[in-house]
Amino acid sequence: MSQAFESVTIGDWNLPQRFVMAPLTRNRAGEGMVPTDLAVEYYGQRADAGLIISEGTQPSATGQGYLNTPGIHSDEQVAGWAKVADAVHERDGRIVVQLMHVGRIAHPDNKDGLETVAPSAIAAPGEMITAGGAFPHVTPRALETDEVPGIVEEFVHAARQARKAGIDGVEIHAANGYLLHQFLAPSSNERTDSYGGSPEARAKLVVDVTRAVAEAIGAERVGIRISPSHNIQGVLEEDAAETRATYETLVGGINDLGLAYLSILAPPSSDLVADLKGLFGGPVIINSGFADVTDLGDVEKILAEGLADAVAVGRPFLANPDLPKRWQTGAELNEPDPDTFYGGGAEGYTDYPRLAS
Repeated sequence: MSQAFESVTIGDWNLPQRFVMAPLTRNRAGEGMVPTDLAVEYYGQRADAGLIISEGTQPSATGQGYLNTPGIHSDEQVAGWAKVADAVHERDGRIVVQLMHVGRIAHPDNKDGLETVAPSAIAAPGEMITAGGAFPHVTPRALETDEVPGIVEEFVHAARQARKAGIDGVEIHAANGYLLHQFLAPSSNERTDSYGGSPEARAKLVVDVTRAVAEAIGAERVGIRISPSHNIQGVLEEDAAETRATYETLVGGINDLGLAYLSILAPPSSDLVADLKGLFGGPVIINSGFADVTDLGDVEKILAEGLADAVAVGRPFLANPDLPKRWQTGAELNEPDPDTFYGGGAEGYTDYPRLAS
């Protein structure tokens, strides 16, 4: 039998196979950024993933970037996520919510005029889509030193809200150019206080967030995602030695916690990934990146080479709610429709067919 279909223990969960559903932004939250009944159906359909990592979900209203992305900071949002959790659990699945504060990747029009904050007052390149069109990213306000612990509290509150909703755990998003990643990278963090100026200082916020969330809900229910040298959205990590020092500080600062997993979005065979995997000492999930779609062959290769304990798979799960069955039986896959990835209703969201029983 393929290693892909072996069971594996990740954190608090015994999973039926060694690939999980990666976080996928879908921009379909309802009023108040509450998950809708369509989201309940969508995630319930994909419970066969064994472990679902949800779309990026803001831990505070200020942390929202994109149109119609869900939050998990209000009571109404908790009620919406509780329905999602119930739907996933009814089909013997597990779901963690990815906590994503976008930092400077934002526009006030998408969050009722709220300001945008970041480690430094440096605007991100590119534009943000709003209901009124595409506009350049605004220049954020640099957080004051005494405000940064408030970011930690936002993540802790959101993690507690997730557990209140019956969600199985959380993934801390410290990757892909968003707020925590912005603190890690010298291109977006020009601070000279205790949160910038050296690899140790740039890693401090991520370590603080992770340790506080683990204390709040239990380390075995907490994962963290990183993407060293992803070089995306103006968050550049181009000095290899500096990048290594930053991420070794980060992982070394959390490896005693017994976290559920470390998720790494990077070329899986890189020396840095291998070294961070060894330093972490616990389960590692690999996401091989956005450029190519991860297929079963990729999953099997990563596992066979011992590069990860599990693999995060995105677009195939988007279009195939019963992906494990299709891969195991060699059935034809549904093709994802890029025109329906972001926003809209049921089309391209809950209407992808399952195999006949």
